[in-house]
Amino acid sequence: MSRIGKLPIVLPQNVQLNVSDDNIVTVKGPKGELKQKINPSVKIKVENNHIILERENDEVRSYHGLYRALVANMVHGVSEGFKIVQEIIGVGYKADAQNNLLELALGYSHNIFMEMPSEVKVTTINERGKPPTIILESIDKQLLGQVASKIRSLRKPEPYKGKGIRFQNEVLRKKAGKSAVQK
Repeated sequence: MSRIGKLPIVLPQNVQLNVSDDNIVTVKGPKGELKQKINPSVKIKVENNHIILERENDEVRSYHGLYRALVANMVHGVSEGFKIVQEIIGVGYKADAQNNLLELALGYSHNIFMEMPSEVKVTTINERGKPPTIILESIDKQLLGQVASKIRSLRKPEPYKGKGIRFQNEVLRKKAGKSAVQK
């Protein structure tokens, strides 16, 4: 039995779960609606405000925990939402968000413009004395992680000074660099 798959998911009062005949799970909540197709061998039951996933046979054993995690993320996303905070470390590095367009100045010869998906809300904070901050919010955890990863890939933190885009509270291992040789 999957350790993750057998855990029940608490269904909040303001969230509705519906499973269609073609195995599409729809979760509706105050923040929005998400859909996910699941394997027909994994059955979803709702008992006493708890969602329980069961598998019919051991052929879909590897999917049991996966679908439980996906449904749990959907329930959490439509009820509370997800948030990722990134910091930009480096002299002259800037970030600016207008509507769904993110403008980044990362030391290249030109600014980078990224259009965000409609499901992702982006805001930036530029305070004096602190590094520029990008705040990404969405109900879809997978899409949010993908967008954050794409932003980080534009200027990964380098190992000597740590300049680049990093997640908030991310710990980087820095290298020592060159040292003078004494003779």
